[in-house]
Formats: sequence, C-alpha cells, structure tokens
Amino acid sequence: MVLVGPSGCGKTTALRMIAGLEEATSGDLMIDDRRVNDVPPKDRDIAMVFQNYALYPHMTVYDNIAFGLRLRELKGLFWQLTHAQEAKAVKASIDARVQEAARMLSIEHLLERRPKELSGGQRQRVALGRAIVRKPKVFLMDEPLSNLDAKLRIQTRAELVRLHRELGITTIYVTHDQVEAMTMGQRIAVMKDGVLQQCADPETVYNEPANMFVAGFIGAPPMNFVPAKIESEGGELRAVATSMRFKLPAGHRVSAYVGREVVMGIRPEAIFDASITNPIPSTPENSFEATVDVVEPLGHVYTAYLMVGENVLLATIDAASQVKPQTKHGFSINLDALRFFDKDSEIAI
Repeated sequence: MVLVGPSGCGKTTALRMIAGLEEATSGDLMIDDRRVNDVPPKDRDIAMVFQNYALYPHMTVYDNIAFGLRLRELKGLFWQLTHAQEAKAVKASIDARVQEAARMLSIEHLLERRPKELSGGQRQRVALGRAIVRKPKVFLMDEPLSNLDAKLRIQTRAELVRLHRELGITTIYVTHDQVEAMTMGQRIAVMKDGVLQQCADPETVYNEPANMFVAGFIGAPPMNFVPAKIESEGGELRAVATSMRFKLPAGHRVSAYVGREVVMGIRPEAIFDASITNPIPSTPENSFEATVDVVEPLGHVYTAYLMVGENVLLATIDAASQVKPQTKHGFSINLDALRFFDKDSEIAI
C-alpha cells in the first residue's frame, strides 16, 4: 500500500500513527485483526525504514543490522550470563538472519564497514536489512529512496518490489513521487490536506481518477484541464472548447451535463500527431489544430507544448513526428481517454 500526496498532506503522520509514535484521535487501528491503538510501539511487531536511514555511526554494518534483534532476543547481559547455552543458540540464529538479509540485499561484502564508508545506496540497503531481519507483521517505509540519485532510485525500486514478493509481508510505503507510487503499489492511497482522495489499484487511479486533484497529481506529465461545454446536436453529444469540438459516444456519462460548463481532462499521451500513423486514426470528430510553442526531445518521445486558443496543452508525441516550434500543426486525441469533471465540485463525472 502506497500513501502518496504533496508535502504536508499527512502521509508521515499516518505512518507514525501505525507505528504508535502519534496518538490517533479516533478510529480503530488493526494489525492482523488485533486492535493496537493502546499497544506500545515495541509490542506492535512493526519495522520502520526512515528517510534518513538512522544508522549508528560507530557500529559496523553487521552490528547495525543485528542491533534490534539482539535487544529483543538476548534480553540483556545478565540473562546471557545465566542462560549461556540458550544465548549461544540465539546468537547463531541472529547471525544466520543477518547473513540471509545481507545476501538478499547484496551487501555481504560490506558487513565489516561503518556507515561513513558507504554510499547513499549502500546505507539505504543497510537500513532495509535492519528491518528485514526482524520479520515483522508490517513494514513501514517513509520515503526511503528520496536521498538516492535517479539511476539508483530506479534500481532500488525494483529491488523493493522483488523483496516484497519474496517476503510476503504487508508493506506501507510513503512517498510524494507519483512514479514510485504507480510502479511499486498494488494499491495507492492519494491524500490531500489530511483527507483521503482515492484508494485503488494504480490502473484505476490513473484511468478513473476520482477528482481533478487525483487526475492532476497522478501521471507524468500531468493531465491537461480545459474548460468546455457539453452540447447536443441531433442526438449526438459534443464537448466544445476553444478551437476544439469532439464527438462523444452516445450515452456518455456526461449526458446529464448537456448545456452546462464542465472541465475536460486530456492525458498528454492521449494526444497524437495527426500527420503520422497512430493507434488512433485521425477523423473530423477527434482532431484539432494547435500552434506548437515548445518541443522537448526525450529520445523516444517529444513533450510538446501546444497553444489552443488561451489553453496550453502538454502532449507526449512519438519521436517520428516532425513537429517544429512556432508552427501550426494538426493533432488528434483518443476520445475514450477523455475525462470530465464537475466545474464546481471538481469531482469526476
């Protein structure tokens, strides 16, 4: 489960309530069908990975990973002295779990180093290892990749998904990066100002956003919003905006808004260069003309800024396109990808 939203929306606060570091003012917090609102943090059987890793600088990697296990299972020096045989078995078990976690994270060769000798990615793996050896009921991860560079972030993202698949432990992951949310989450909870906006699988959040905030937050580049009016001509619905007039399927959900103003949402990847072969053929019902303002080449695609009357649309165009800045060009859109929102409430129609 990924909690995603802008800074200050309550993601980390929610995580800290699950951990028992903040008190919930109402509601029940259940872990494994057990109400834990009044259970101390140490007894909730959770493991947390922090944004700043929180490693002990004077300890080796091995000791950092083993530290929590030793506290929980060796029960202090007096117990070890009076239960020497049992303590020996516990130490062997701890060593096996540390070695297993190090192998999973490919940090076996770093076990004798200290945190200052590690790169950011290696420190992040040590913090993960410290959580993994616990084998808790729940993993809590608070933006653990935010301190990594772009390439390492992509690599570690895939490793976290693989680890989750191998361990099978419930994981709640906090991020403000919607790409992380889409690629890692089996479910995404989109938050704004402490209020849950939508909770669903990534495909549903992307294709059927609950409101304009979700539609604009999820997706890169973000969804375009255009003021439009719904008209009916001879039983046919049309969405009419400045220099754009699109025919909608009969019985469309927006039919209740005929004669009213709405907000039309268009994903950048739903806009195509009409002059080249596309999955969506260009027709009079789905085409429009725009002035190309800026073109950003990204290798496999272009991001183009299109001026349509007073509106600026972002379009993700195939690299085969010949669009040039400061020229007029014809474009088409995937009508099935159009989304409409109530102008006042901003809720999806």
